[in-house]
Amino acid sequence: MGASFDITYVYQFIPKLLSCLGTTLFIVAASIVLGVVIGFLIALPRLYKVPVLQRLSQVYVSFFRGTPILIQLFLIYYGLPEVLKYLQVDVSRAPVLLFVILAYALNSGAFISEAIRAAVTAVDRGQVEAAYSVGMTGYQAFSRIVLPQALAVSVPVFANIVIANLKDTSLAFSLGVMELTGKAETLGAATQHFIETYISLAGVYFVISMTLEKLFVRLERRLMRHEHSITDSVKRQRGAVFSYRGLATRLGFGKGGTGA
Repeated sequence: MGASFDITYVYQFIPKLLSCLGTTLFIVAASIVLGVVIGFLIALPRLYKVPVLQRLSQVYVSFFRGTPILIQLFLIYYGLPEVLKYLQVDVSRAPVLLFVILAYALNSGAFISEAIRAAVTAVDRGQVEAAYSVGMTGYQAFSRIVLPQALAVSVPVFANIVIANLKDTSLAFSLGVMELTGKAETLGAATQHFIETYISLAGVYFVISMTLEKLFVRLERRLMRHEHSITDSVKRQRGAVFSYRGLATRLGFGKGGTGA
């Protein structure tokens, strides 16, 4: 059993926990950036239905979404060096943080790939066709029509992935990384005030999560406002094209008409 509860330790522990906040945020930021790259590469074969790669991406997503992150950490940390030994690559001196970031990046990439795929397919195909009808190229239609709307759609899901990644970093202590949870465990063992330590830790995670949530909400509102302006612009352009076609038909410039 620990020492008697003393609320003053809650306030004393918070500054000490914040000393390791940089490590936690670095793990989150690095793994999310790599996860976006991995997720995009994994989503492409499924979006374009590339035969073999599509199946491999499905297996990848199923594995990392269907197994606990703690098991993935152990597999990357203990298993990857053994695999690389067969390729004559020695990573025994590589920092533990590198394996942790890689594990979280691979895990996040699986979820991000699904978010990208769902966001792209959620965009109305009619808007893309309207963009083509006013002379846009495939790249212009994607960058001006599909991408802004897909970003707006994916923000809530992406926010959940980032916040979940933040909370999952608490498991990095199992490999000896001194992040927020690792620091809390050390403080609890040194003072025997475990309850106070975990209250402080929960408060820090809660404040960070709420801050990230507020930032993503503001980003979503900004993108949604941009989406509405794009949609209205495409509708006006599409209406102008249809009006021109209707006028041309009435004047005899349609199919079979000469206008004479």
